Amino acid sequence: MKKLSKLLCLIAALAIAAMLIACSNGGSGSSASASSAASNASASGSGASQSSASTGDPLSLWTDNAPLKQKLTAYVDDVTNESSPNFIPVEDRIATFDFDGTLFCETDPNYFDYTMLVYRVTEDPNYKDKASDFEKSVAAKIIDLNENGTKYDELPVEHGQAVASAFKGMTIDEFYDYVHEFMKQPMPSYKGMVRGGGFYLPMVQVVDYLKANDFTVYIMSGTDRLILRGIFTDPSCPIKVPLNQVLGSDETLVGSAQGDADGLNYTFGKDESLVLGGEFRLKTLKENKVYIIQREIAKQPVLSFGNSSGDFAMDNYALSNKTYASAAFQLCCDDLERENGSESKAKAMYEDCEKNGYVPVSMANDWTTIYGDGVTYTGAKKELALAA
Repeated sequence: MKKLSKLLCLIAALAIAAMLIACSNGGSGSSASASSAASNASASGSGASQSSASTGDPLSLWTDNAPLKQKLTAYVDDVTNESSPNFIPVEDRIATFDFDGTLFCETDPNYFDYTMLVYRVTEDPNYKDKASDFEKSVAAKIIDLNENGTKYDELPVEHGQAVASAFKGMTIDEFYDYVHEFMKQPMPSYKGMVRGGGFYLPMVQVVDYLKANDFTVYIMSGTDRLILRGIFTDPSCPIKVPLNQVLGSDETLVGSAQGDADGLNYTFGKDESLVLGGEFRLKTLKENKVYIIQREIAKQPVLSFGNSSGDFAMDNYALSNKTYASAAFQLCCDDLERENGSESKAKAMYEDCEKNGYVPVSMANDWTTIYGDGVTYTGAKKELALAA
């Protein structure tokens, strides 16, 4: 009986051991599966975000046959697919965007930074009586351009010089606050929109779509860098990017107690503020955009978005990328009903796109809206020859 009892105990022990081994193997398999699933999810993170975005159509404000919508989505699908020969690592997914006329209302009646200078010099009750003769002459040229289409080749640089001097001594935060207040003024040619509300909603979707697919977006504009950053720090701005990705034309910055001392002979004090130094440095247009891209980003873009000849150098720099597939897109201002467009400028841009291999964007035909349903264009159509 004792032998039988021992035998039964041994059988029971063996059965329990077998069950423990089976459970151990099953648990190990489950753990491996979970680890593999987590690894796969991590590896296809951008694909997952793209897939979920596609469910709700991330480019819903674009018509289905819009060339950008078709080509950009095919491009993104390709370069974010790890099994594709055109796969681009996340760290090299660089997209550069112009600002005025590409992401934002270009002219009403002129660029945002041009109109802000005119306000500062001719209307601002705290400054107009202090404006220099040079600043007044620049404002007069801008007004002449607005009203008569008179083109001044020197205006882009002179405008930068006048902005630098007209706001000299402001801290960066004070300058941002000034920009924010100017953004609240009504947009003259639009009902239902203030100056800071001029973002092209279909292009905002493009930025969001690229960010969702792990592209790093840089704003590369001829607009003064601090004006641009003022716009992007305002809570109303629909595009969220770090300020070190917002690049524009440069002016000097100095210590608040620095005076005329050269930076090589001066040490910033612990109790100082950084203020606008009053001198203009560089207009970020044309070839200067390429220079700034290399200086600030140190990588060649794979995507470029612009709207004028001032962006062609940036476009060509992206298209000359010999490591990765690339593309460039140019907006054509052909909408005369919802926007202050120009048939002649749009026609010239379509021709340039055909000649240079840029993908054209028709504001009239590719977008279901520009600023949203609550905004109506009320201005007169003008064919002003604004500087590129």
